[in-house]
Amino acid sequence: MKPLAGIRIADFTVHAAGPFCTHMLSQLGAECIKIESAHRPDIFRKPHTVYGRAGPATFDQVASNKLSVRLNLKHPEGVALAKRLVGIADVAAESFRAGVMKRLGLGYEALRAVKRDIVMVSVSSSGQTGPDSHYAGYAPLFGAWGGLGHLTGYEDGPPVEMRHVMDHSVGMNAALATVAALHKRRRSGEGSHVDVAAREVASSLVGEALTASSTGIAMRRAGNIDPQRAPHGLYASREGDCWLSIAVSTDAEWRALAEAMGEPQLARDPRYGTAEARIAVRGELDEMVEAWTRQIDAEDAARRLQKAGVPAHVSWRAADIAEDPHMRARGAVVPVRETDGRERMAVGFPARFSGSDAPGIERGTPGLGEHEDYVYGELLGMGRAERERLIETEVIY
Repeated sequence: MKPLAGIRIADFTVHAAGPFCTHMLSQLGAECIKIESAHRPDIFRKPHTVYGRAGPATFDQVASNKLSVRLNLKHPEGVALAKRLVGIADVAAESFRAGVMKRLGLGYEALRAVKRDIVMVSVSSSGQTGPDSHYAGYAPLFGAWGGLGHLTGYEDGPPVEMRHVMDHSVGMNAALATVAALHKRRRSGEGSHVDVAAREVASSLVGEALTASSTGIAMRRAGNIDPQRAPHGLYASREGDCWLSIAVSTDAEWRALAEAMGEPQLARDPRYGTAEARIAVRGELDEMVEAWTRQIDAEDAARRLQKAGVPAHVSWRAADIAEDPHMRARGAVVPVRETDGRERMAVGFPARFSGSDAPGIERGTPGLGEHEDYVYGELLGMGRAERERLIETEVIY
């Protein structure tokens, strides 16, 4: 049995951050019912060219493993039907701009009136309260607003735009908060409104910089430099756009790297004998290391360095991860079937639990409204005539 088996989610989330939260929970065993409408389908369901292909960009990543029903939340009967769904759920998740669910008549108090112990999860750019709560936002804004983008990049370059890594970081934090709220409910019998602010997730990842800045220390972009390690960074190899990541922390690792480079005399040179000395001449060391890496096969060098005790690995592309036997064996990447029948790899849940079935994806990307017979028919007990009427009046649409 999976950890969240028996938990049901009414999933009103859209785009990436909120859907990634419920996607993670579904892999842990929760039954996730995605609620959308033909009037306003999830933007990621719409075909558009991205990542070099025309089609739903990441919908099959964040929507696989979910059930799908159509529901028009702009119609009063649609709102009433949404409440019926919440009434059989444990979690109601949404990722609209703050206040949208309340204006629809589906705010936390309204849902509590339907299901006293409901856990409602709201993911937004700035949270449900505060002077900026009305602001809209997408992934690039989260990293910029939260300070992570400003710290990322080279010292002589601009801040780096953070995209899907922000959406997925927000989603994972929201999933953790949801599990905590479910644990609280199990212990106390009380539900919760979980309020996740995406910009605060970004800020939580720059805590060291916040602490330093509060003491008057100016934090600057530093590229791949680590203040306590040298050599440290990404080094070009002979294969063109294939980079070798090396991180030397100790004197022993430095000696092993020098040996692997065929330059054992460097390990005996007092100019590089301590971490402090190496950090002082990091630019010089980087040039020497890259002069070596540009002549070698990166994969072979990584294996030799690892064997010698030097932390090193090729900076992998997505294709490398999708094809990796280790990741496939652990279920960290899994095949999913898209709505057009094609199969591709998606990210699985990044943890395993002893004494429990492994998290995973059990079904492909759902078609719009694909599971209405089960959800409206079996779960809610709606007859065919009632459903047909709601379809004709565009409540189910």
